[in-house]
Amino acid sequence: MTATVHPRVLAYLGRALSLELTAVQQYMTQASLAESWGDREAADRFRHETVEEMQHAERIVARMISLGVAPGTSQLKAVTTAPTLEGLLERNTDLEDQLIRHYAEASRFCQQIQDDGNSSFFEALLAEEQSHGREVASWLADQQGPMPVALERAPF
Repeated sequence: MTATVHPRVLAYLGRALSLELTAVQQYMTQASLAESWGDREAADRFRHETVEEMQHAERIVARMISLGVAPGTSQLKAVTTAPTLEGLLERNTDLEDQLIRHYAEASRFCQQIQDDGNSSFFEALLAEEQSHGREVASWLADQQGPMPVALERAPF
């Protein structure tokens, strides 16, 4: 017998699946794009990101099934590309921020309704996405190079 799950929790899971599959699609596309530019290192990193996001999607599907709900059709966002690696990473930072905000909101809601199991589930994904977001931001910073000396100093 499956416990009753708040409909909003199911909506959070559905949206999470859509965002994770969007990330899979985006990173997979960007791996191919980087490969076409001859940037094998970036292509490999994007492929690694694809696998991580796919693992998140698999966990979400497993969670939904354990709650007695079969995942339905997900609405994916369009892949965002750019003519440079820096541009791709900027777009990925935006996508990671969406995931982080979503998991934080889902976790807060589950805490409010005292759904500890789903709160813990979303918190684990939140921690992983926060770490992933920092990695993408660091990779972007590496692409942008050092800041000019004038910008490194505080104006006061």
